[in-house]
Amino acid sequence: MARTTLRQLNGFDPTPARLGQSTLVMVDFQNTYTQGVMELDGWRQAIDAAADLLARARKAGATVIHIVNDGGVGTPYDIRAEIGQIHPQVAPIEGEDIVVKTAPNALIGTKLADLLQGAGHDDVIIIGFMTHMCVLFTAEGVFLQGKKPTVVAEACATRSLPCTTMQGQNLPAEVTSGQLHNSALATIADLYGVVVPTADDLR
Repeated sequence: MARTTLRQLNGFDPTPARLGQSTLVMVDFQNTYTQGVMELDGWRQAIDAAADLLARARKAGATVIHIVNDGGVGTPYDIRAEIGQIHPQVAPIEGEDIVVKTAPNALIGTKLADLLQGAGHDDVIIIGFMTHMCVLFTAEGVFLQGKKPTVVAEACATRSLPCTTMQGQNLPAEVTSGQLHNSALATIADLYGVVVPTADDLR
């Protein structure tokens, strides 16, 4: 049975963003998600899709903003070390802003809200790592700022997580990366923004 979303109940526009009239926010495409303890399932395919979308956005004249998470010296998110730097396949070029954050919502304690306002676009395209964490909470934050997020599913990825066993219940040993990815996208699509499968689905 098809469910009515909160977006439908509120009459929000279901139209995806148009590249040339949007701000593209690249969330946490850091090396830490491609290796070691934080390696994500499907990161290669997601970065390939992100690189393609980034090239299209630049050609279309979209504003591009890169986000990185700084976990501090010696952590898997140390932006002073290679592990915390942006993957070279989607590295910034001259003129593109880089926002350093310390919370899943990239608007908390950063200049991102000012940059989005300055770009002058209502539509904000969001892609990146991890779908269930920083992509989800940044989409929420952008929505609460009065902007219109569009998330491109193929350019996001996450990882499987353990599932704790509650007393009296037998739960699966883990929630798979696919389940988390789809759940996060469903949450976004319920209220916070439009979700499209691929960049080809953008207007």
